[in-house]
Amino acid sequence: MAGLPSRLLRDGRAANARVTCVTWQGREWTVKDFAPRNWWVRTFLAPFLLGHEYKILQKLTAVDGVASDSFVVDRHAIAIAFLPGTPLGKKEPSEISTQFLMDMENLMQRVHEKGVVHLDTRGTGNWLVSPEGKPLLIDFQAALTTEWMPASWRRIIELVDMSGVYKKWKQWQPQTMGAEREALFEEAQKWRRKWIFEGYFGKRKRRHKKKRSY
Repeated sequence: MAGLPSRLLRDGRAANARVTCVTWQGREWTVKDFAPRNWWVRTFLAPFLLGHEYKILQKLTAVDGVASDSFVVDRHAIAIAFLPGTPLGKKEPSEISTQFLMDMENLMQRVHEKGVVHLDTRGTGNWLVSPEGKPLLIDFQAALTTEWMPASWRRIIELVDMSGVYKKWKQWQPQTMGAEREALFEEAQKWRRKWIFEGYFGKRKRRHKKKRSY
């Protein structure tokens, strides 16, 4: 694989994989490779992270908008079908239509129906716009499966996951959001504030501000 045509997508650092786009057998593949990282990361963290993401992607087979076609390269790397697209963050808000947001919502619903939550959709880094103008969702390293959860837990975590779409809707096309989505977004915000890490870091920020005020 080292001798195949490739281009660097993200060099990564510390505990993150080096990400390249490799051309193999006429197809482009996104390769996540932890080989350049230190021994501890290569030996313990990489197999866990790669194995977890690979299993998640296998659950998302046939979900249009997700690159579920993937294979294990070795203990340090996996290859995932490359999805060509423009990062959502590079698009002007005026370019984002209501239909595009509806397509994002539908994509998230299909992911949830497969028993998966992405958990990193609030920013624009994991969203792409395909050449056809459709949303693409990438990087499922932080994702979780939900089949084992009680129905009430699953609804909450899916709602918080979907709030990443509704956040963008509220920013870019608030006039078409509708009362039902507004209510779901507000409910998700309440649950996010109760999230253990959200509360912890929120308190730290407030304390830091108080200290600086002196």
